[in-house]
Amino acid sequence: MKEMKEGIVTINLREQIIQQEQQHVVQSYRRPPFVLTNGEGMTVYDSDGNAYLDWVAGIAVNSLGYGDSEIIEAIQQAATGLLHTSNLYHTAPHAQLATQLCEHSFADRVFFCNSGAEANEGAIKFSRKVAYMNERHDKREIVAFTGAFHGRTMGALALTPREKYQKPFAPLMGGTAIAEFNNIDSARVAIGEQTAAVIVEPIQGEGGINVADQAFLQALRDLCDEHDALLIFDEIQCGVGRTGTLWAYEHYEVIPDILTVAKPLAAGLPIGAILMTEKVASAIQPGDHGSTFAGGPLVTSVAGVVLNRVRQPSFLEHVAEVGDYLIERLSEINSPLIKAVRGRGLIVAVEMTVDVSGIVNAGYEHGLLLVNAGPNVLRFVPPLIAEKHHVDTMIERLLPILQQVEG
Repeated sequence: MKEMKEGIVTINLREQIIQQEQQHVVQSYRRPPFVLTNGEGMTVYDSDGNAYLDWVAGIAVNSLGYGDSEIIEAIQQAATGLLHTSNLYHTAPHAQLATQLCEHSFADRVFFCNSGAEANEGAIKFSRKVAYMNERHDKREIVAFTGAFHGRTMGALALTPREKYQKPFAPLMGGTAIAEFNNIDSARVAIGEQTAAVIVEPIQGEGGINVADQAFLQALRDLCDEHDALLIFDEIQCGVGRTGTLWAYEHYEVIPDILTVAKPLAAGLPIGAILMTEKVASAIQPGDHGSTFAGGPLVTSVAGVVLNRVRQPSFLEHVAEVGDYLIERLSEINSPLIKAVRGRGLIVAVEMTVDVSGIVNAGYEHGLLLVNAGPNVLRFVPPLIAEKHHVDTMIERLLPILQQVEG
């Protein structure tokens, strides 16, 4: 309990919370030394009253920012009904969200889950089940690409080719092949008659905000058609409006068979979804896959509000416009530390000549939340409500940090 003396809290809340975390939470994350408590719009606040302009958005999750009145109302209204029923029963929000997703994408059907990694695990299973139903029991291989990040669960981890993530947990799921991202010749070698599916991020997130080439994705579509394999787009980080279109695949005129989505779909509540064609869905039978918590009425109610907001043409146009401005302002920075600026919409990277962890840490002192995407890439995935003046403020605060690092 907190001890009170003359009305003053003698145990600092920040220190108490950090001590509890370090003593009782598995130390699989490195967290900065402050405790976030609330937020409004593009800004979050800590327990000491410090304000931070947020360019992380909970890792591309909080697309509508903080304290959004419509989201708060949706949560409050949903909380007066059923919080959970399991997938044994019908609920309206579950069916209505699936309908929205299908009406505004290529998909015919949706499977709900709770996270991005779960969505990719399901996509792996569904791909193999399609091959199995076609009596192709030898068609088990999943092809992924260098720089990919599809999750840390055992199947998704096997498709995330980074030694530091994989080595301690070997042996991983078998039946995988890794080709070079954006290399058509490499893909052609990897994809064959044993390939059940090819999984790719149209814009790689954790791998450094690497944007797929039009010709590359078209070649993957053609190779999958040639070898009767499924094409999976992982849009967990780059989907739901982040690129300035509702789905990243819209930029490429390439239609996948399966699309996985998660992060921003429910404004921070846990959700994942696997969008698919009827060809894929028809192979899935009762008992093939499931989830106790997935598609619950509260979460899907909120997700319906998010999707309805983000899919509006004016909203998407705003994301594209501010994203172009962000790339323009970052490209104007004259610093020997910067090698390249790349991205699309509000998923943007600055590749640097130095480890960016020091820049991220210095950002806290300048009122910025920043995040990396690999050791040398500074990643910008803010709430999609960001305005140009937020970009200007961020640049003003970033410049002295870069000057300090330059020495």
